[in-house]
Amino acid sequence: MTLKASNVAVQIDKTMIIQNLSLHLHEGEFIGLIGPNGSGKSTFLKTLYRSYLPLQGTVTLYNKELHSYSFRAFAKEVAVVTQESSVPFDFSVLEIVLMGRHPHQRFFSKEEKKDYDAAYEALASVDLTEYAERSFSSLSGGEKQRVLIARALAQQTNLLLLDEPTNHLDIHHQLQLLNTVKNSGLTVVCAMHDLNLAAAYCDRIIVINKGEMVFEGTPNEVITEQMLKEVFEVDTVVIRHPQTGKKQILFTPEDELQSLVVPMERKRERSGL
Repeated sequence: MTLKASNVAVQIDKTMIIQNLSLHLHEGEFIGLIGPNGSGKSTFLKTLYRSYLPLQGTVTLYNKELHSYSFRAFAKEVAVVTQESSVPFDFSVLEIVLMGRHPHQRFFSKEEKKDYDAAYEALASVDLTEYAERSFSSLSGGEKQRVLIARALAQQTNLLLLDEPTNHLDIHHQLQLLNTVKNSGLTVVCAMHDLNLAAAYCDRIIVINKGEMVFEGTPNEVITEQMLKEVFEVDTVVIRHPQTGKKQILFTPEDELQSLVVPMERKRERSGL
């Protein structure tokens, strides 16, 4: 077991954001965190990468308390991609990705061939090799996100924490990114908004609502019409993908749903039901 969070509670500005959240993460798992906006997904993820200190509960990595790791030792084990993509100085794409190699280098040492090899391999995995000399600030939001994913992959850790990594990406690059992460063999915890992508790629899904875990299991166990109604307050139809057998969610716009309801009611009236 690589990462374990037990009964974690986090308070921010005297407000309890999450409480009694637990996660036992096994080697090679891809875990998805889903839930409505403001449910506590990002707060829980930030607790896992040490931005927040739990008010209650414990978080351990390889059975060692998370905050007992030095910054360098932690960075050798855990790579993080957050929602924010701002960089204070104008670096090239290659320089940004090479930053992922810093935990493996001696202080004040220069990059070696193995560092450049890792950086270019990571850039290739997100289809940005030709962007190596481009200025990071000149990129689109989606391109910046892919560079930050490449930096995390170049870090060559065992554990990858992602906060909504497919934001700003078109569908081609969403699938490419998730395929890359899924096939990397890394242990992954990923906060996601796209429930169909979560159902397609995650080994296990944790549903967080109002700061608490309300459902946990495989995508086929968790993704149900009842859960979506209860947690997200939406009416859906859940079907099986004809090729993979995995759950997929069909949404009906509210105005179209209403147009379907009225004829149904009239039909019942005519039939005397």
